Amino acid sequence: MNAPFLTFEGIDGAGKSSRIAAASALFREAPLITREPGGTPLGEQLRELLLHQPMRPMTEALLMFAARREHLETVILPALAAGRPVLCDRFSDASFAYQHGGRELPAAALETLESLTHPDFSPSLTFLFDLNPAAAAARLNNMGGERDRFEREQGGFFPRVRAAYLARAEREPARIVVLDAARTPEEIDAEIAAQLRQRFPAWLKT
Repeated sequence: MNAPFLTFEGIDGAGKSSRIAAASALFREAPLITREPGGTPLGEQLRELLLHQPMRPMTEALLMFAARREHLETVILPALAAGRPVLCDRFSDASFAYQHGGRELPAAALETLESLTHPDFSPSLTFLFDLNPAAAAARLNNMGGERDRFEREQGGFFPRVRAAYLARAEREPARIVVLDAARTPEEIDAEIAAQLRQRFPAWLKT
């Protein structure tokens, strides 16, 4: 039985990252929790560049997939092969949402990079935290602190990102579960738990 690879997606401020720990507590053995961009020493260095250095959209996309390939080969695939579940904060769906939707790069370019980076491999299940961009922005404002260059985007950027996420979910409804992220954390956690118990009961605590 293959270990599950679960990904958590959504626009900045949707609250996905804070729910990963709650999901991980449901498993019999502690899953590997990781993130993108990042997850490896090289990936974390690329993350700093991607979040803080100005660059052209295609450069951004290429660096995202370069970090992803390193992440897959050195962290994700070895963990899955060893029978350890992996919970990842963002994966390739984020590239289609942010670089295709937000930056308006051609979808075909992202599809080529995806096929080069992880042909015939995709998450077992993806939770998409869906939230109105205005509500997400309000959450970010309440959190305070310095924003990265994605979080500082204005205008139609986040509506395009959200639309690209939802379009991807519509194309892959069996894999991508859309969660109403405007609800309470307890309500979201309950829906995640129900989905996991339905799909991966052998991996969860009784």
